[in-house]
Amino acid sequence: MKIGEAAAVVGAPTRMLRYYEQQGLIQSTRSANGYRDYSDEQVEHARHVRALVQAGLSTRMIKIVLDIEAPQPGQQSASCSRALAEDLARELRVVEDRIVCLEKSRDAVIHYLQHTDHADLLSPARP
Repeated sequence: MKIGEAAAVVGAPTRMLRYYEQQGLIQSTRSANGYRDYSDEQVEHARHVRALVQAGLSTRMIKIVLDIEAPQPGQQSASCSRALAEDLARELRVVEDRIVCLEKSRDAVIHYLQHTDHADLLSPARP
């Protein structure tokens, strides 16, 4: 499928697919006229990359994750060097710090909203 169709399936703009390809995260084949063409498998891979981006991973970390997920020929499971594992552990700490910050922000907004005349706007699950 052409890049426009692939982008629609992936849920990303065509420029994003080009960027993913430039970063080495996805691949496409080229037709004789130079247009990008994506197989169903390549589109599914691009969807996976898009999900990782939406989860907040940097393209550098996505490359690491993809390398770990794809075992080398002859391997039954993926391997991960100590350096890659340390990179992932650092990223985990960054994500955990972001979660703590987001929870504080959420709690502050809830607190302020509870003390307004519009506390009814809080979701029912919140006290």
